[in-house]
Amino acid sequence: MLFNSFEFMLFLPVVFLLYWFVFRARRWQNLLVVVASYVFYGWWDWRFLLLIALTSFCSYGSGLLIERMEGRRKMQRAVSAANIILNLSILAVFKYYNFFVENLDALVSAFGYRLDWVTMKVILPVGISFYTFQALSYTIDVYRRSIRATHDIVEFFAYISFFPQLVAGPIERATNLLPQFQRERKFDYARAVDGLCQMLWGFFKKLVVADNCAILVNQHWNEYATLSGPVCFLLGLFFTFQIYCDFSGYSDIAIGCARLFGINLMRNFNVPYFSRSIPEFWRRWHISLTTWFRDYIYFPLGGSRCARWKVFRNTLIVFFVSGLWHGANWTFIVWGLYHGLLICLYILLGVNTKAQEPPAAGRRLPSLKELGQMLLTFFLVVIGWIIFRSESLTQAGEFLYRMFTAVTVESHLHSMGYIFYGLTLLVIEWVRRDKQHALELSDVRQPWVKWMVCLTFCLLIYLLKADTLSTFIYFQF
Repeated sequence: MLFNSFEFMLFLPVVFLLYWFVFRARRWQNLLVVVASYVFYGWWDWRFLLLIALTSFCSYGSGLLIERMEGRRKMQRAVSAANIILNLSILAVFKYYNFFVENLDALVSAFGYRLDWVTMKVILPVGISFYTFQALSYTIDVYRRSIRATHDIVEFFAYISFFPQLVAGPIERATNLLPQFQRERKFDYARAVDGLCQMLWGFFKKLVVADNCAILVNQHWNEYATLSGPVCFLLGLFFTFQIYCDFSGYSDIAIGCARLFGINLMRNFNVPYFSRSIPEFWRRWHISLTTWFRDYIYFPLGGSRCARWKVFRNTLIVFFVSGLWHGANWTFIVWGLYHGLLICLYILLGVNTKAQEPPAAGRRLPSLKELGQMLLTFFLVVIGWIIFRSESLTQAGEFLYRMFTAVTVESHLHSMGYIFYGLTLLVIEWVRRDKQHALELSDVRQPWVKWMVCLTFCLLIYLLKADTLSTFIYFQF
């Protein structure tokens, strides 16, 4: 079920009313969450419910076994490893089987052999990477004693399948989300209104900016060989806005929707396109995934508290896995390694990669130095998104070569409206960069102003939304 669908517009108020006015007890609310989430997920294909149920059962059981084996650390490690291997194996089969077999077939065909007998088309279940990583974090945290194993299977199933963030994140940790299903929840009007405002902002980003940019990008991307360098850059720029507004729009809708049910999800984006370095960009982009890799891969490898060459190794491993996580294509892997190498370069040059202060803190406008840093970082990010969007490494290389060399070819796009969408987005996010989301109106005292702002965005969505309804990009991951 899509957030931007008529079915969801009916589904959400029904679940909301049942949640707060019929199933008021916590246990019944949790059960409703599980049922509603399985209906939400099964809307695509009910057969994939078996996979998420298997992941949930195995992870729930592993937590109980680890708890019962307290004091027998080797046995606990074995149980934890078994559940991790099982879940990663399921993920590998459904997400990477075609990729590995096709590449293996291409390799052996150079020696005159074919592997047609092992090739088959495996359908990728929606959101499998997201709920798998969420389940893994629970097992690892129980093993690390960061959280106690839950004995309530309904609570655990609600944690894994909570429908607002089930198919595209944020990837929640058991330490944050599970305790919220373990305590009573009371309706908070102010929180619910803020959640609706955040959902509205998410719909604006998705329906107005992302979907309109998608039309232009999809129409012209494969025509790059006939376009000039500046036009190729414009296409890369529009995809940069598309993927950000598509994914962060989903996150805003998910976080806002969760707040309607008294649940707080972690922030997943923090104005990433105002970053002053690539390391800062990754502290602001897809925060739930970045911190997942940091806590469960980077730190166990030694993090940055080791020899410099090991820091580089750890960084490249994390970004290789990050690229592979995004999909079974060499373009994703190269995109991940591209960002890993850039971060290694920042470390090598001695740039402060751990600065936490927001851009232009306490000022309306950035300094010239900050502006230069933001423009350079943004340009490097656009290059990465061109690699990410390309269908093959060959296309990525040809696209980038064209962008930097074809300066005399006359070609153009009817793109002024799309540029306006992008600039409007940047201006709004810059002005509201110190807020959790752009339509957080807690600092506005007059109620009529809040209503006018919300009604204005509703009108803008109605007037400017794209004609074509599209799925969210990160559903494929």
